[in-house]
Amino acid sequence: MNRLQAKDPYRVYITTCFLSQLFFTFIFTLNLLYHVKIVGLSPLQLVLVGGVLELSVFLFEIPTGILSDLKSRKLSIIVGYFLIGIGFLIEGLFPFFITVLLAQVVWGIGYTFTSGSQQAWIADEVGEERASLAFIRGAKAGKLGQVIAIPLSILTGYFMMQLPIVIGGLCMVGLAVYLILFMQEENFKPLGGKERVSTWGSMKDNVGKIISHSKASFIMRMLFLIALFVGFYSEGFDRLWISHFLEVSNLSNLADEQLVMVMGGIQFIVVLVSFVALHWMNRGAFHENISRIYIFLFIGSVLIIISLIGFALSSYVIGLLAFYIIIQVTRQVMYPLEDIWLNKVIPDSSTRATFFSVKGQVDAIGQIGGGPVIGAVASSFTIKAAIIVSAVLLAPVLFLYKLILRQSKE
Repeated sequence: MNRLQAKDPYRVYITTCFLSQLFFTFIFTLNLLYHVKIVGLSPLQLVLVGGVLELSVFLFEIPTGILSDLKSRKLSIIVGYFLIGIGFLIEGLFPFFITVLLAQVVWGIGYTFTSGSQQAWIADEVGEERASLAFIRGAKAGKLGQVIAIPLSILTGYFMMQLPIVIGGLCMVGLAVYLILFMQEENFKPLGGKERVSTWGSMKDNVGKIISHSKASFIMRMLFLIALFVGFYSEGFDRLWISHFLEVSNLSNLADEQLVMVMGGIQFIVVLVSFVALHWMNRGAFHENISRIYIFLFIGSVLIIISLIGFALSSYVIGLLAFYIIIQVTRQVMYPLEDIWLNKVIPDSSTRATFFSVKGQVDAIGQIGGGPVIGAVASSFTIKAAIIVSAVLLAPVLFLYKLILRQSKE
């Protein structure tokens, strides 16, 4: 591969998707198990950790997205991956509740620098239509990275559970260095000269554009409302599923090394099935039709709600596994479709990163609001009840998707 090919934006985007998911999965395969077994967090503390992360995202999502639109999306992405790496280094090196909280703040801020900026960057560099294909292929490349990462994480974590977190943090910093060397930004035109206004004035102008368009666009309002309800349900489930699984399956008595193998194996199955699903989706052309995207997202939401209830009520390992896999695979397939949806309805490319950031912030608001509720239910009653509440919190999206489908047919 020559140097020109190495710097091709499409290639760099796919490579970044692959590497970022490789490193994230290397970390997250055992991250929650590390919180439960090594740091010793309670269900309420687990939800609080997630709440701190989402609060960080909430506070910084829009400012970093707007700075990305004003200054440089390349710079924003590079800073983001550097901060993500530092955050995970803090988390892995210092196994205490307070340092885990600090780590969420650092890597959460880093995430907001990449959120929206990466999608906006590739859309500007290769065009909206080619970007839609890039989102699908990027997700597929990410799944390949996850397939490779999980066995490596299991092997590394077998000897020391926090080692994948530390190594993954270092690799994230390395990804930032890779982007410094190979990422190009040729089609982004920040404001300059007489057109340039103060950063805060530009922020206010961009937010004003988003508010104005959201008021005028029924689809955009529905998209943000759906992101809110997705946030309501997801935080509690993501933080509590492993505690529920260990409790119901009676696997909590296993040695740490055995738990590493079991949890890693579950994540490996999820990634393999997700990879196959994304490969099938990549070969089809249904993602080019916005109405079909709405139908798929509606069906996916139904599957998640039913599976959440099934996961909560299952008393056998096979049931827990089946419902967990359905939930996670469905979510992984829905993510790139949501990006395509938002990318198609954004009216102005100059505010693309900001729109993606607003969506991320709405999701964070939902997680901040829903997480403590679900955590309180888990502490006052049972984790089973908390997961059922998660399903109830997601249910309104079905009504919203039906409204969208009705509107799209008119």
